[in-house]
Amino acid sequence: MKFTTTPIAGVWLVEMERSEDDRGWFARSWCAGEFVAHGLNAAFSQSSTSFNRRRGTLRGMHYQVAPHAEAKLVRCTRGAMYDVALDLRPSSPTFCKWFAAELTADNGRSLYIPEGCAHGFQTLADDTEVLYQIAGEYHPASGRGVRWDDAAFGIQWPLLEPLISDRDQNYVDFTLPQT
Repeated sequence: MKFTTTPIAGVWLVEMERSEDDRGWFARSWCAGEFVAHGLNAAFSQSSTSFNRRRGTLRGMHYQVAPHAEAKLVRCTRGAMYDVALDLRPSSPTFCKWFAAELTADNGRSLYIPEGCAHGFQTLADDTEVLYQIAGEYHPASGRGVRWDDAAFGIQWPLLEPLISDRDQNYVDFTLPQT
């Protein structure tokens, strides 16, 4: 596996290293030892799948607050997506910054999003399927979100006029934490 740092502290692009022959290819998509060696949370306790019928579907920007914060490893298993991590950790040198990567079934990339970062994506193809490996348990009362188009972050989404839920569309403007 190949681990590449991103401009956001603790967010990593993870790529499978394929062994190919005329039959196809084989690759590891996750290895606890390699994640731990890179200082990442490898205690994934659940997996989830998101299926998205239409190109332009936007989900996010979601996170859970401590003590129920979650780390995520996100991979596109069908179709294509624009995956975004947003740093919401006030003590981080990259606070309020974001990073995006195109994840496709063909490129096999994953994005590791640590605790304290929000996550969202926009589909680039119809019938896109997303696999999440999550370190932490789902705790609805700890769930939060920030608006996908909040000017405080300036996330540049690839497709205008996304298909988005009312909940994701109506998060309030982000305000800096009081110190």
